[in-house]
Amino acid sequence: MVKKLVFPVLMSCYMALLMTCLITYINTGFDAGFWARWWTAFYIAWPIAGVLMFFGAQRIRELSERISKKL
Repeated sequence: MVKKLVFPVLMSCYMALLMTCLITYINTGFDAGFWARWWTAFYIAWPIAGVLMFFGAQRIRELSERISKKL
């Protein structure tokens, strides 16, 4: 069971961290309040991304394999 949680947790953290950092920078720039704004975006996004990864990762993996076989 733990093995099934590792991938979604790591992938959702990776994606949420990079995306919220980039989008926060694009929308507001880098100033004194950047890290506070980024942290707020990240701690909201990561649990959402985690749930989406937990329920969707296997289906997406299967879909990518089917597409890869056709290419």
